[in-house]
Amino acid sequence: MTTEAQPAPAAGSSSTRPTTAPPGGAASWATLLVVLTGAFITVLDYFIVNVAVPSIQSDLGASTAQAQLVIIGYGVAFTAGMITGGRLGDLYGRRRMYALGLALFTLASLACGIAGSPEALIAARVAQGIAAALLVPQVLGILSSTYEGEQRGKAFNAYGLAVGLAGVFGQLVGGVLISSDIAGLGWRTIFLINLPVCAVALLLTARVVPESRGDGRARLDLVGAVLVTVALVSVVYPLVQGHESGWPVWGWAALAAAVPLFWLFVAHLRRLTRQGGSPLVDLALFRQRSFSVGLVALVSYFMAMGSFFFLLAYFLQQGRGYSPLESGLLFLPLGIGYFGASLLSARIGPRATGLGPVMLGVGYVLLGVLVLALGEGTSALWTIPALLVAGLGMGMTTGPLTGAVLAGVAGEHAASASGAVNTMQEGGAALGVAIAGTVFFPALARGDSYGEAFVLGLVPLVVFAGCAAVLWRRMRPVGRDLG
Repeated sequence: MTTEAQPAPAAGSSSTRPTTAPPGGAASWATLLVVLTGAFITVLDYFIVNVAVPSIQSDLGASTAQAQLVIIGYGVAFTAGMITGGRLGDLYGRRRMYALGLALFTLASLACGIAGSPEALIAARVAQGIAAALLVPQVLGILSSTYEGEQRGKAFNAYGLAVGLAGVFGQLVGGVLISSDIAGLGWRTIFLINLPVCAVALLLTARVVPESRGDGRARLDLVGAVLVTVALVSVVYPLVQGHESGWPVWGWAALAAAVPLFWLFVAHLRRLTRQGGSPLVDLALFRQRSFSVGLVALVSYFMAMGSFFFLLAYFLQQGRGYSPLESGLLFLPLGIGYFGASLLSARIGPRATGLGPVMLGVGYVLLGVLVLALGEGTSALWTIPALLVAGLGMGMTTGPLTGAVLAGVAGEHAASASGAVNTMQEGGAALGVAIAGTVFFPALARGDSYGEAFVLGLVPLVVFAGCAAVLWRRMRPVGRDLG
């Protein structure tokens, strides 16, 4: 670690503007703790709401559609805004944008906690998603520009640990908070708990997080920001809402419209580059095999990982009749495996390239075999070994793969590249849920048991994990920063 953060090296790239150390001295692991707090809390809020939906509907009188929008509004705003949020960090300072995003997220969480109507809660959740889209890309950008070599690998592994544990334990944390009914607040505690956590992180940001940015002479590409946001919304919203609505015509029309929208976005980036402007995303990034192939690997992996949380929670609660707290406790083996593998992954390094997704797929296959063999009346505790194996695969993949994708990115593009990475992660999870849902729900409709439908839903997830393993192995090594 250095007293002044340095950009990631990349052939032919220009350096970032000098990074300023925070007041009080050199960047330390306190920097990591503060920025990972923001990443953890925003990902946690993506999953924690699932267990609160029944209570929200009962308390606010929300319709089923409104309850879905409480979840979807956050996810769509979060995913669609991250590329723009990352670019803002490159232009105006990553620490500044992180602090602004954290402050807005705190206010939006307060608005969620005191919402008196479904409409107010939905609006606050969208605001939360926008704030998260501004905050999260800065995390990887700050880590890329603050840490070097082996320490950067450890920082990326810690990021993967924080994000994974937030996803794995989101349901458990929500179940505990709602069951505890602190001060009679019920479901509101899942939002209000953010306030003290975010307030402390915000106070520490100026003290321990170094500032960094790209070329200060560049300007925000507003046309590109609008095009990519609309294009991403046209993809993500139908994917997360489609299976709930029976795949209506508007969903297919929105997905079809995404194709020309993305074409226009890329054409705009090329034109702006030729004119010597500052595009929202530097297309030169995609000429790096580690980045371009790595993004596809991330999509494949998060299609396998993110959708599994959805399938498992639905199977346990609807199929086995577990309470949110009981099903959340069964996520513990996943978390234990994830935590253990994350601690070891830095030592394993590139030698284990592709092994994590393979282990994830093996865990899913083992889980499917156990569910079918045990039948409907057997305790789900027998699935713990398979969940441990799947958790190990997740922990061996999330941080190292993310680090491998970003290792060769020039420091001046650290946050915008991170925005693309985060977008692929969230978009991959949404796409995975949509695909798994098209297998799982029709199986239930034709009379299959929940166990049989769950196993069928695991089949595409195993395929996605295998694709991620193959793609990871095809990424060109970029040096020691991989791990």
